[in-house]
Amino acid sequence: MNADFEELYERFFHDVYLFILAASGDPYIAEEITQETFFRALKEIRHFKGNCSVKSWLCQIAKNLYISQKRKKPALSTEDIPVTDISTEQSAEDLCIQNQQALSLYKILHYLDEPYKEVFTLRTLGDLSFREIGEIFGKQENWARVTYYRARMKIQKKIQE
Repeated sequence: MNADFEELYERFFHDVYLFILAASGDPYIAEEITQETFFRALKEIRHFKGNCSVKSWLCQIAKNLYISQKRKKPALSTEDIPVTDISTEQSAEDLCIQNQQALSLYKILHYLDEPYKEVFTLRTLGDLSFREIGEIFGKQENWARVTYYRARMKIQKKIQE
C-alpha cells in the first residue's frame, strides 16, 4: 500500500498543487493544503469508492480543506504579503502594465458569480480538463464546457465596459 500511495503522491501532487494555487493564488497556501490533502487521502483511502478519478477525488479533498481554511482564517492584508525581488529583465513600466492587467482580471473574477468564477479559475489557472471539472462539481463534462464558455463571455463583456 505504501508504494502505491507514493506513486499516487508523485503522480498527482503537481495537479493538486496547481488546483489549489488556482483557487488561492498563494503558493504557500497551495503547498500547505496539498500536503494536508495527501495526508487525509492516506487516512481515508479505504473510503474511496471509485465513482470518479483519483485526481478528482484528491481535488475534492483539497477543495474542502481550502474552504475550511478560508472559513477559519481571515483574509490577509497587503502588509502580510511577502515582498519578492523584481526581475531586472523587465522594466518597471512593463511590470506595472502586467500588474494592472492582472489586477483588472482579478477584480472581474472576484465579482463573477459562482460557479463561473471557480470553473474559469480551475480551467485557466488549475489546468484541469472539462471532464475533471465536471467530476469535481458532480456534473457532466458538457456542463463544465458550457459554464466555462459563459464565464469567458461574462469576463469579455466586463472588459469591454
